[in-house]
Order: sequence, then structure tokens, then C-alpha cells
Amino acid sequence: MSTKKEHKFPTEVIDLPSKGLVYPEDSPLSSGQITIKYMTAKEEDILASQNLIKKGVVLDKLFESIIIDDIDINDIIIGDKNAILIATRILGYGNEYNAEVTDPFSLERQNVTIDLSQVKVKEVDESVLNRENRYKFTLEKTQKDIEFKLLTHGDELEINKDLQALARLTKNAGSKEVTTRLRHMIVSVDGKEERKTINELAENLVSQDSKALRNYVNSISPDLELKFQFESDITGEMEALDIPFGIDFFYPSE
Repeated sequence: MSTKKEHKFPTEVIDLPSKGLVYPEDSPLSSGQITIKYMTAKEEDILASQNLIKKGVVLDKLFESIIIDDIDINDIIIGDKNAILIATRILGYGNEYNAEVTDPFSLERQNVTIDLSQVKVKEVDESVLNRENRYKFTLEKTQKDIEFKLLTHGDELEINKDLQALARLTKNAGSKEVTTRLRHMIVSVDGKEERKTINELAENLVSQDSKALRNYVNSISPDLELKFQFESDITGEMEALDIPFGIDFFYPSE
């Protein structure tokens, strides 16, 4: 039986959208909860670091800093990571998030206040999830049976490294994002796990299969519903928009 650690700073236990169902039973993450610390001056230093901002890793460094459980944070799936960052923002600055978005009806910029406490956990079929984090899918057009995994924080770091390396070699690195993510997501093709086989499939996957796979992955991925109900100041029309999720997310206006 583990003993709860005492800390010199306030902490909070966060429920994970995955409920721990995608982690091995011997992982602390399988409990479906994680303990994080409230942001301190240390985390404010991270957020203010121009070097980290320039490298595009400031939110990753913040994420790494606020988790105090003895776990490998690279194993945390992206949906759980999103929940941790939202919780960190609420604990640090409250649930009201003032942002500027583009009105989809008038295309004008509009200031909005988003209540982060209203963000809900996405509903998924939990019976599909498994502790190996390996899932089967048939590519109808390509006629291949593949296995894929839900991407983790560690995978995201590797994907970003690959894209940065491509950016140094070509001006069209952005166009490689879909295939790069597929290369990291797919773990086998017709039972073969060789990287060459996986890379060749990712590069040559027909668009119908690519879209179908990404839609299926999204449908089973535990996460938050990262949207808010927008109402146009000009037309009065309403639409669900994505919550802006950048550096300024942690810099509330006074």
C-alpha cells in the first residue's frame, strides 16, 4: 500500500478523461487520477521564458513541471494531458478565460469570455479501450489491417522534433504533419511492425483511408470537449468553436 507524500506546496487530484483504462494495470495512471501542483513562481518563470516560447515547448515544460506523481509523463495520452492543462489553468487563474476569436459569421474579431468550468469530458465507448493501447482498424481502400495507438505526450514531442527537422530541410514541412502523425500512430501493418513498412503505408495512404482512420481514432480517444458556445455580437448567431489553446491561455488579462 502506497503512502501519500507530503508536499511543501498545494496539490490537487485530477480525474483523467481516460479513467486510466488505456494504461497498464501496474501503472499509477491506471487509477484514473493524477496529482498536480498549483502553479508557483517556478511555473511563471517557465511561462515567461522567451527561449522556451521561441522553441515552441513552453506548454510542454509547464506540463512536466506541475506533475508530481512518480510516473513517466511521456506515457500520458494527449486527452489526459489536455485535462491536466485545463485543470492547471483553472487552479492558477480561475475558470474565466478572456480570449479573442474570429466571428465565423462576420469574420470580425470578437472578445469572448469562456467558462472553463463548463468544459465536459468527451463521451467515448469505454469498452473499446484497452490497457495495451493497441487498436485494430481495417483500411477499406488500401485493403490493409493495421494496429494503432493513441498518441501520448512522448509521441507529441517526437512528432514535433520530426517536423522541426523537416522544416530545416524543406519549406513544406507543414504539409508532412498528417503523414508524420500517422507514422507515430500506426504500430503494425498486416501484422508487420517494421518501421519501413509502416512509413511506406503512411506516405502512400489514400485520402479516404487516412480520413476514415483519423475519424475513428478521434471517436475512441478519451479527451475533453475543447469547445465553447460562441454567440456573434453582430448577427446573434451561435456556433460551437474550438477553445483557443496557446501561450496566452496562461496569461489572463487583468
